[in-house]
Amino acid sequence: MMNTEKFRNACEAATQAFAKINKKEYAGLQSKLEYCIGSYDHDKNPVGLIEYGHAALQELKAFKAQNPRKVNKKIITDLEKSLA
Repeated sequence: MMNTEKFRNACEAATQAFAKINKKEYAGLQSKLEYCIGSYDHDKNPVGLIEYGHAALQELKAFKAQNPRKVNKKIITDLEKSLA
């Protein structure tokens, strides 16, 4: 069973990472993730959070592969651990 509170916090960190990267192609994902965090905070249903958290993980891993110093490894590790 996943710890959804830890996952929620990892997703919050991912939105901050996308904000720091500040590229248009991540704006939609960042927005959806922020919405899902708010929705989860309201109803504790993690479905959207899991979907967009997984997408965020893939995007951050791909971005980090090209820009190793621009994404904190802990964000990726926390997302991976939470999804495992």
